[in-house]
Amino acid sequence: VILQSVAFNPRWEWGVFARWFFDPVILSGLGQTLLLTLIGTLLSIVIGGLLALARLSSSWLLNGLAWGYIWLFRSLPLIVVLIVLYNFSYLYDTLTIGIPFTPIQWGSFDTINVLGQFSTAVVGLTLVQSAYTAEIIRGGFLGVDHGQYEAAAALGLPAGRRTLRIILPQALRTILPAGFNEIISLAKGTAMVYVLAMPELFYTIQMIYNRTQEVIPLLMVGAVWYLVITSVLSLIQHLVE
Repeated sequence: VILQSVAFNPRWEWGVFARWFFDPVILSGLGQTLLLTLIGTLLSIVIGGLLALARLSSSWLLNGLAWGYIWLFRSLPLIVVLIVLYNFSYLYDTLTIGIPFTPIQWGSFDTINVLGQFSTAVVGLTLVQSAYTAEIIRGGFLGVDHGQYEAAAALGLPAGRRTLRIILPQALRTILPAGFNEIISLAKGTAMVYVLAMPELFYTIQMIYNRTQEVIPLLMVGAVWYLVITSVLSLIQHLVE
């Protein structure tokens, strides 16, 4: 009954939906969404992995810094992080690479040139996503029986090899399902970068329906594309598992 009412209700304007679904402008926005998802995923895995290792470290300094990072960026809404980063040039005119509290500098850049729309979106998504990824990876490591650590150490394996060859493959069983959920959330979370006026999928759709007033069919275009992205990621998750 629901499918029949959706398919044959003329107010859904499926003709408009079909006209816009493969429009080059929509596909360009889709490409931006996929690119943000890919880069955000890769960077958050790297940074989140380092944070997870820091949280598991016996060093109180590394543990404390990692905990502070995770606490901060799990507490802040993504939209707030994006807006603050986009206005970062108001707070700091330049970004400098060097040794703090000394005159030694290796490079200085105008903030407004470094943090454009795309770079701000990537940095914001990565900062927030890394905090969640770190906890997922840490949970996976904690889920491995402690006897595995002891057995690997008894064989005389170096710490790095123990982690990569013995512990990580077992931890992945726990990490993968939650990790793919976060990737899917990230793909949908890219819609938040509309506040930067960046032409990803959702912002592109907004611009079109603001001009044409064809709100529902264009929102359905976005909804179906997000369903496609989620379905592909779910299939990849199934194959990887």
